[in-house]
Amino acid sequence: MRIPDRLRDWPVYRQLTGEAGDRSGRGGAATSPTTARLRPRTHSADRVVKSVCPYCAVGCGQDVYVKDEKVVQIEGDPDSPVSRGRLCPKGSATLQLTTGLSREHQVLYRRPHGTDWEALDLDTAMDMVAERVIRTRRETWEWEKDGARTARTMGIASLGGATLDNEENYLIKKLLTGLGVVQVENQARVCHSATVAGLGTSFGRGGATTFMQDLQHSDCIVIQGSNFAEAHPVGFQWVMEAKARGARIIHVDPRYTRTSALADLHVPLRAGTDIAFLGGIINHVLTEEKDFREYVLNYTNAATLVGEDYKDTEDLGGVFSGLDEDGHVYDPHSWQYEGTEVQQPTGDPDEQYEERTGGYGGSETHGSGGARTGPWPPRDETLRHPRCVYQVLKRHYARYTPELVEEICGVPKETFLEVCEALTANSGPERTSAFCYAVGWTQHTVGSQYIRAASVLQLLLGNIGRPGGGIQALRGHASIQGSSDIPTLYNLLPGYLPMPHAHAHETLDDFIEASRTKKGFWAEMRSYFVSLLKAYYGEAATPENDFCFDHLPRLTGDHSTYQTVAAQLDGTCKGYFLMGENPAVGSANTRLQRLGMANLEWLVVRDFSLIESATWWKDGPEIETGELRTEDIGTEVFFFPAAAHTEKSGSFTNTNRWVQWHHTAVEPEGDARSDLWFMYHLGRRIREKLAGSTDPMDRPVLDLAWDYPVTGPLEEPVADAVLAEISGHGPDGGPLSAYTELKDDGSTRCGCWIYCGVYADGVNQAARKKPHTEQDWVAAEWAWAWPANRRILYNRASAAPDGTPWSERKSYVWWDAESGTWTGHDVPDFVPDLAPDHVPEDGAEGVAALRGDDPFIMQADGKGWLFTPAGLEDGPLPTHYEPQDSPFPNALYPTTPRSPVRQTMAREGNRYHPSGDEPGAEVFPYVVTTHRLTEHFTAGGMSRWSGYLAELQPEFFCEISPQLAAERGLEHGGWATIVTARNAVEARVLVTERIRPLRVQGRTVHQIGLPFHWGPNGVVTGDAANELVAISLDPNAHIQEDKALTADIRPGRRPRGPDLPKLVAEYRRRAGITERTGTEVRK
Repeated sequence: MRIPDRLRDWPVYRQLTGEAGDRSGRGGAATSPTTARLRPRTHSADRVVKSVCPYCAVGCGQDVYVKDEKVVQIEGDPDSPVSRGRLCPKGSATLQLTTGLSREHQVLYRRPHGTDWEALDLDTAMDMVAERVIRTRRETWEWEKDGARTARTMGIASLGGATLDNEENYLIKKLLTGLGVVQVENQARVCHSATVAGLGTSFGRGGATTFMQDLQHSDCIVIQGSNFAEAHPVGFQWVMEAKARGARIIHVDPRYTRTSALADLHVPLRAGTDIAFLGGIINHVLTEEKDFREYVLNYTNAATLVGEDYKDTEDLGGVFSGLDEDGHVYDPHSWQYEGTEVQQPTGDPDEQYEERTGGYGGSETHGSGGARTGPWPPRDETLRHPRCVYQVLKRHYARYTPELVEEICGVPKETFLEVCEALTANSGPERTSAFCYAVGWTQHTVGSQYIRAASVLQLLLGNIGRPGGGIQALRGHASIQGSSDIPTLYNLLPGYLPMPHAHAHETLDDFIEASRTKKGFWAEMRSYFVSLLKAYYGEAATPENDFCFDHLPRLTGDHSTYQTVAAQLDGTCKGYFLMGENPAVGSANTRLQRLGMANLEWLVVRDFSLIESATWWKDGPEIETGELRTEDIGTEVFFFPAAAHTEKSGSFTNTNRWVQWHHTAVEPEGDARSDLWFMYHLGRRIREKLAGSTDPMDRPVLDLAWDYPVTGPLEEPVADAVLAEISGHGPDGGPLSAYTELKDDGSTRCGCWIYCGVYADGVNQAARKKPHTEQDWVAAEWAWAWPANRRILYNRASAAPDGTPWSERKSYVWWDAESGTWTGHDVPDFVPDLAPDHVPEDGAEGVAALRGDDPFIMQADGKGWLFTPAGLEDGPLPTHYEPQDSPFPNALYPTTPRSPVRQTMAREGNRYHPSGDEPGAEVFPYVVTTHRLTEHFTAGGMSRWSGYLAELQPEFFCEISPQLAAERGLEHGGWATIVTARNAVEARVLVTERIRPLRVQGRTVHQIGLPFHWGPNGVVTGDAANELVAISLDPNAHIQEDKALTADIRPGRRPRGPDLPKLVAEYRRRAGITERTGTEVRK
């Protein structure tokens, strides 16, 4: 280059001479020719397609840029009111879900006892799977059990759905129900099922009571059981908005994280003790009379009298009345209100079949507890009667003192009281506080009661249904909320309708009468249920045949995912669908997961890459240890490549309950197909093969309404048509606008009553994309929220009993006397024209029975439940129990260390540790808790195969304190082996002061943090933290406890090959764990 040219390329020269017309040097003068020639990849895109991030449930908007029918870039959508253009590292890396080199595009087949994959034609593979389903179903069909009708197969199971679209979940549940398959589950079971039980029984619905954008109006936010800033970073912007407005942010967590760094106060506590902490705050509120009395008296069941037979844990040494110690189950009759009874959901008051079937699944249905029998219970408006709920609550929590909190949780008294003062000072008519939680609360043997404890506290403080208040459940998968609403869960039908249990001589009317409430919107359950049956079975469903009610398979207890594993190990479950879930590394006790799959006849895996659940037979840990040999494994494996979110249309329901639509940007390559395509065409093939069958067992699947339109050369089902069916159609075939239009005579069809209206006026409401800059902060014209596009649930409680706002500062919904309607910033979660002073007539039922001051319209009594008379299996009030594996006895109830009704699975490979003062507890002295990283996603199936993300977090590691490192001889950056009675794993050592020792019950306890994203496959590999976890479950939700367990840690790498199980066996021997341990007595 000549000197004059170089001179002209010098920015200072161009600035001085004005050659670029930029003497300030802030524009063209500072731009080099090379820079000027650069163009962004988005500049030449042929089109931009609106989408939604497929990772966590924040639901960030995305713009997908397409050129020459290839996705070239994905960026944040600046129009989205959820994310405002932001994406986290995972969201920014979603391009690799479409274009990544680790994606598979061909169907692969592993024949029984085969040692490698074979390529297989897609049509052939689909036919083979259809034939396997038909054969296994016929071989394992069961018409009845113990004389009661079941009409099902227990030989087939399915797992996965939280990463899928709502429409895909709908077809999965519809087809498998038609086939008589009841073992249908997804990630919600192992992540957030406790949320449905906890929130549902407290308020009437199992979803978050508020939405993330509303956090900006909070005066205090307590983040507990969540690392909000790292697990949901884009959603965390709303916490920062609140802080900028003066809100106090408190983070309660064993680890000091980025959330803690941005909080005003970090409170470290021992993992597994949150109920003691929250119970202490409840006690403080009650003893200091800091409750919002007018709210509590009018909007909760505080004044309701409990029956004389009720005995509290304070009376019985840690258990409630009604405990059957032999069966380890509660009979809840003594928990009822005086003079009345609220039945368990899906229960028959006469036959008491919930008691016969163990009550499983009741807490995850509609939450209100089911049908009420008898008169309205008496109330004491003074709150002084010793049996009113308010006084019962005071006695129950009287011993949850600051001193006890310090002894159990390791939280100093002064710090604890600082939290109490912050919450109470920021709650009341003028101020509101919010709680945010995630799986740090749900994944415990008492996980449902963790959420119940926060619910009790928020009701006492008057924070439910009000702006800046509520409880925000932070969910971890794009549509884990949707896969609960439109459930791929064994005990639910869409809209939290209960699956029927096995009964002799049960009719639809018997079932509805036993399940509906007499008051509120659950009184209309027959309309919801019949409309669902019409959506499922179409013209075949008639009044004469009970709308095909007998086509539904029946439950006989717990059929959740961990029972499926047991069924696989026992040889009763033969076939298994895995759709976007990776239990080989992602579920508790992963070794048992893999051994279960090794006992199957056939396995279908649908995913982007060859995840561990697809390849365990070839390179799993048990192959290395010699416990399994590839040649001996008879499982036939089909791998079907899945379409990415950019390659299909559909909707995700985010943690706000917002149903958001993503559009197809490009067609999938090779054999990759959507799960909608897979389920539709599998159902079509099965029905074609069964056409003409006269066998009664085939009638349900042949009667399914399965005539969905398809489009394009791939014959992709039209997702809009599926969403329209979910939304519902009226007698004339036109779209319905609201669930109040549903009828019980078969004239309406609706696939999910709480989603009724998402296709109102024939318009896909989920696809609405009005920019947030063009509407208010509620953003009612972006997407659609269930139910009825309401953004804050129970918002009648945002107004005082007389209908006026509690304060102007916190006004949200109020009564407009002039128009005779409720109005405000949101769709009222109430009867629109029901006056605040309305008192129903005697004998009124359903919606007509609601008072004008009953904000909890889904509850049997219209009130928020401080005390749950029914609906939960483990007690009407949250109570502190130690985790299944704990270094400490229960300081509150020494004779009842753990929940007496927790679910255990005593079998080889799932042994529990001695705990507290039991002999051998010292062998596993440290507390382990698992956690999430920003850069990875759940079990790693959507992140460990991404080069972008793998480079950011390449290795599995353990976080320990400097004190523990010194005690055990561990070096920063070195290796450590963590051991439990289930397995041992190795991890890099991260020595950090972010995780501190605590003083608990007079001694020091160390805690270990483990991220749970690794496994042996992918761009980066490592041991899976879930190898260490036992299967011990919450009895309400059947969710595992993996946020608090015990272990030992030692320097160095773990043994290889057969030496690994020998190490675990040696630890068992030292701890006194035998093949009988855990099978004799449960304490």
